[in-house]
Amino acid sequence: MRKKLLILLAALVLPAATLRTWAQRMGVYAVAFYNLENLFDTEDDPANPGDDEFLPDGPYRWTPEKYRQKLSNMATTLAKLARETCPGGPAVIGISEVENERVVKDLLATEPLASMGLSYVHYESPDRRGIDVALLYNPKLFRLRSSHPYPYRLESNPAYVTRDQLLVSGTMAGEPVSIIVNHWPSRYGGGKSNPLREAAARLCLHIADSVRRADPSEKVIIMGDLNDDPTDPSCAKVLGAARTKKDVKEGGFFNATWPLYDRGIGSLCYQDTWCLYDQQIISSNLVNKSAETLTFWKAEVFNREYLITPSGKKKGYPLRSFDGTHWQNGYSDHFPTITYYVKRLD
Repeated sequence: MRKKLLILLAALVLPAATLRTWAQRMGVYAVAFYNLENLFDTEDDPANPGDDEFLPDGPYRWTPEKYRQKLSNMATTLAKLARETCPGGPAVIGISEVENERVVKDLLATEPLASMGLSYVHYESPDRRGIDVALLYNPKLFRLRSSHPYPYRLESNPAYVTRDQLLVSGTMAGEPVSIIVNHWPSRYGGGKSNPLREAAARLCLHIADSVRRADPSEKVIIMGDLNDDPTDPSCAKVLGAARTKKDVKEGGFFNATWPLYDRGIGSLCYQDTWCLYDQQIISSNLVNKSAETLTFWKAEVFNREYLITPSGKKKGYPLRSFDGTHWQNGYSDHFPTITYYVKRLD
């Protein structure tokens, strides 16, 4: 056991030149999330007034040319995720702010993502802005078992609607793993919006608990744009996601992205303050000392230079598609996040 633990810990200090070899020997699996920031098509959907801004005659002058360039930018970034460690890329990638199934299909048909042979899970949500979450997955690394959308409902305000939470269950590294993809209510309205995200956290906890009641061995990964930081009550209290691995209780959760937040690393910047809304929170049975079973290794914010605004008032911020309504051919106002898991191949 001591030898196995030393092998696992050694990975934390391996030089980059030998990391790929170690990864192939140990088996490393990556799980990513990326808020694509308003990936809309250019066609008017009368049932979705939220797409009016993203039409050729809308304020963003959203033309087919811009749409194709946005798809190319997103596909390029998604195809680069985790490549330094996982030659095949992530096993699964959660995405948010996609208008419909068509844009997901168009994205997967865009190179270099098209060459990866990914599949997807998507359900239409009743969101007022007309945006959904979805899950992309590599069928060679993640075998789909089932999927189900969970609508967000408030008894105190039944007219309020937002994105569904998406549960996708499958097998990764030969083990049962369930992913819950989230995009929680925005912070519009300041502190008054906190209960909306706490309600989203309760729904997410209900989904996770249902999964684990059905199969206690199931490993659960909660991911998404939570519109809250790891320290906020929705995450730290409602979900009870621990700050460090040593604080994780049996049957509880570890916020794998909290240590990044403690180091001042964020996934988006607002009024010159870095926030880490794009979180990944994992069940306690992914926090192990042995790589005999699938176990958490590390997390990162994928903040590569080409995704960063190079100059101006927002220098250092994520380079988004628009500055106001001015097209700047960027990517997203969020950086992707990635968690990595290891398992011995023998």
